[in-house]
Amino acid sequence: MSLEFRHIAHAYGSVRALEDISFTAPEGEITCLLGASGCGKSTLLNLAAGLLPVQQGAILIGGELLAGESVSPPPEKRPVGLVFQDGALFPHMTIAKNIAFGLPRGSEVDSWLDRVGLGGLGGRYPHELSGGQQQRAALARAMAPGPRVLLMDEPFASVDSVLRRRLRRECRTLLRERGATVVLVTHDPEEALDIGDRIAVMEAGRIVQFGTPQELHDRPATAAVGAIFRGAQVIAATRGDAGLVTAFGTWPLASVAGALPESRDLDLLVHAVALDLEEDEAGLEVRDRHALGDVTRVVLADDSGSEITLLSDRPAAAPRYRVAPRPGSVRAFARP
Repeated sequence: MSLEFRHIAHAYGSVRALEDISFTAPEGEITCLLGASGCGKSTLLNLAAGLLPVQQGAILIGGELLAGESVSPPPEKRPVGLVFQDGALFPHMTIAKNIAFGLPRGSEVDSWLDRVGLGGLGGRYPHELSGGQQQRAALARAMAPGPRVLLMDEPFASVDSVLRRRLRRECRTLLRERGATVVLVTHDPEEALDIGDRIAVMEAGRIVQFGTPQELHDRPATAAVGAIFRGAQVIAATRGDAGLVTAFGTWPLASVAGALPESRDLDLLVHAVALDLEEDEAGLEVRDRHALGDVTRVVLADDSGSEITLLSDRPAAAPRYRVAPRPGSVRAFARP
């Protein structure tokens, strides 16, 4: 079942947390709410879960009203499952009893343990499991009752980075196999791109752009949206007669893909792999170079300390370089 938000607005006293949020998390897909702390993503999740009342707008599941300004069933009456950052397992219960909590007697707890890779561990208590195992148990507990929608709030934040990558990919496989409609909150762009079928990029209580990772990559609505991709960076520029004036030199207009905004002040979305180096005694100083296998990451700085990063298949042994983007590799946006 799809989960739809229609014109949601929410405030904490005089502080506006959400402003006219509308989007649909499609059935059977993983939709990520991505943004910095305080952008409103957890508030939106809590409204769907029933932990907060809807002040303005409506939330629907499968086209049917779940919650609105005059309708607010409690969390236990909603067909949604919840997974929190710390798992929120009952510490006094075994893992099997945690998963069985609230289920009909005789439910197949063992099969759920097997599905999440915890076969044979049902008799252990939460403190006897690793962080990743606890999150798997929390996922099984949330999914076992067969919720129509699963809500996940920073579910992998409490585990180390290596385990986090493996765990979220395992979870993606399991969630896709179960056909669950998932809304996942994260502040980590890598995580959203790794697990999400669609991403809602949020800033200051609004959705800046909603789409698939490919759509966000190919047609970012703002420079900040494009910058969620690894190697992307935003460079300030001024439109001049000779080209785009940046702290790293004047770049040709031909480096811009698509139409150039009329604005004089621009934000340029530049990818590290699309920048070329040329030795220049009067160029930018090499601040750092670091070999990464088949490429070298090079950080260049101007006299004021402004930095730009590129990935080069050359060793970049000289002390100074001139840098320029390849033709058609830059996206230009009017600076807000």
